[in-house]
Amino acid sequence: MALPNTADKGLKPPTNSVAHGGDLGGVRRRFPDAPRPWIDLSTGINPVPYPVPPLPPESWTRLPSRADLQGLIDAAAYRYGVDPAMIVAAPGTQALIQIMPRMYPEMTTAIVGPTYEEHEVAWRHAGHNVTIVDSATAQAEIIVLVNPNNPTGRLIPATQLLDIKCDLIVDEAFIDFYPRAASLAGTKAIVLRSFGKTYGLAGLRLGFAIAEPHTVDYLRAQLGPWAVAGPAIEIGRQALMDDAWLETTRQRLERDVQRLDAILAEAGLAVQGGTQLFRLAAHTNAPLIFQDLCRHGIYVRRFPLTPTWLRFGLPANDDEFSRLAKALSQ
Repeated sequence: MALPNTADKGLKPPTNSVAHGGDLGGVRRRFPDAPRPWIDLSTGINPVPYPVPPLPPESWTRLPSRADLQGLIDAAAYRYGVDPAMIVAAPGTQALIQIMPRMYPEMTTAIVGPTYEEHEVAWRHAGHNVTIVDSATAQAEIIVLVNPNNPTGRLIPATQLLDIKCDLIVDEAFIDFYPRAASLAGTKAIVLRSFGKTYGLAGLRLGFAIAEPHTVDYLRAQLGPWAVAGPAIEIGRQALMDDAWLETTRQRLERDVQRLDAILAEAGLAVQGGTQLFRLAAHTNAPLIFQDLCRHGIYVRRFPLTPTWLRFGLPANDDEFSRLAKALSQ
């Protein structure tokens, strides 16, 4: 069967692919003699995940009902402090990143960078006139912002962003451990919230958009029915309502971030910023440090466009902290 000619329909193939952390298989093949088990610090995902509760068998055996999905939406509304009518659930925020540029005709779009590169890829692929800017005050019809930023950790106060007059899209994937006042959820901005990073369950594929109801209706229609799997609905609902786990996790991450900063400083790396789930460090010999860590079975995130940068996720336990400190000291 012949494939459809997308060029005839005005569709544009992606112009490039983005390198992400988490490709442990690839780095294992490049360093086959590295000690096992590998420590994957290449992502900004909580290394101590939410304990997956026992799931009712029907979450696997039947399609999710409207009541099931509404339970998840209500839990997200509780966690993010907004009206449930402003929330749409998706199979990860990446799906929303792909869809959102299609909401608009071709427009001037400013992405505050350097930042998560999939935003730029999605908006360019949809035909928008994209520029990378260093300030959210840039002149554009649409501004896309990751706040706090990945990988720098820069956090622009919500009070400054409220004055922006154009359409504002804010990716708040790493904001869960900040005070609620730091978020733009519930304003006129379109806000993306990730579940997998905070709760350490990235493979569950769950995320949310928070926006005005007409935007929520559009996104829900684009996602189609049963966009979120039954197990993700059940786990997400329980986790989002668990205040005690979130507070205990916040306290643990604060201690672990301080411990990681001390290890990096002792090794001569300059911490540039970060969030409670990752730290960005700089060193003139960063490419060599990356290679050496890989030889020790430790995978961190590097940035070819800024070769002096390395991003470190948080080790999961004392053994991983000790292995990292030892590898850096050597």
